[in-house]
Amino acid sequence: MATTLMGVPSFRNAQRVSFVGGEGIVRNYKPEAETWTYYIEMALGVEPEFGRIGAETMVVLAESDLRAA
Repeated sequence: MATTLMGVPSFRNAQRVSFVGGEGIVRNYKPEAETWTYYIEMALGVEPEFGRIGAETMVVLAESDLRAA
């Protein structure tokens, strides 16, 4: 049985990050496939006149796709 050691995550909860296509805030992260996977809540634009329908947009990205904002 082999053990793989992972480093500490590069980003933390509530940290603002940017990526190709936008920016957002780290809401959660977990180890996956020998790297870290992050759940990012994207920033919302101006609320439309008819209000919002549904939840905020969340994206799941690998650590290599993120940069500190």
